[in-house]
Amino acid sequence: MSVVLEDEVVLSIVDHVATVTINRPQVMNAVDEATTHRLNEIWDQIENDRDIRVVVLTGAGDRAFCVGADMSAAAVDKTGLQYWADLDPNGFGGLSLRTTLDVPVIVRVNGYALGGGMEMVLGADIVVAAESAQFGLTEPRVGRLALDGGISQLVRKIPYTQAMGLLLTGRRAPATEMAALGLVNEVIPAAELDAAVDRWVQQILACAPTSVRAVKQMVTQTMHLSAQDARRVRLPALMEALDSSDSAEGVLAFQEKRRPVWPGK
Repeated sequence: MSVVLEDEVVLSIVDHVATVTINRPQVMNAVDEATTHRLNEIWDQIENDRDIRVVVLTGAGDRAFCVGADMSAAAVDKTGLQYWADLDPNGFGGLSLRTTLDVPVIVRVNGYALGGGMEMVLGADIVVAAESAQFGLTEPRVGRLALDGGISQLVRKIPYTQAMGLLLTGRRAPATEMAALGLVNEVIPAAELDAAVDRWVQQILACAPTSVRAVKQMVTQTMHLSAQDARRVRLPALMEALDSSDSAEGVLAFQEKRRPVWPGK
């Protein structure tokens, strides 16, 4: 087990699971420049650690997952054009537009997921939310825009009119509404949030690591293609999975009626 606390972000790695916690509850886990830098370092570290098979991203405390950019920070003094010119290519928190992370990301939404926090939700793979959680791209209410993937991704992930209803009003929506729209996988009481997240984690860990990486890479890299064209793309993770020890172990374990022990290569 390893735990690192730096720049108000906690990274814990235990049994192939990386847990990333934005640890700024005093500002409802709003993200400033230093936090963004640290998050990018963490995502880079996870990308280069083949032992990590799933990531859980959450916020400290029980009020907020993340309410977006720290409006008290120096960055708020930038004009809209200056902010746009300085956008992180990986998106908000280094995650919302990242296309190089082949590890599944589960977001544990324990409270408000607003602005950039909502954009990080849109950049994740599985969303588990407490019943008290609220979601929203609230930037228009402070004269700004959700440029880190919020506007572009929301209309791709939920029905157009529902997305526009959120984007044009900047309103907050409860977790149950977002689940009905298909953005949230599971809504549960806050007391059961950790158990629900762990259930998703264990289901991912039950799969071959090379297969999971291939699925994530194939989806990320071919989403813009037709299904026929996507099938033709010879991505590195796909080729590795097809020729891996995992694929042989999976078949052997099935034949021997036992749980597979994944080599992970």
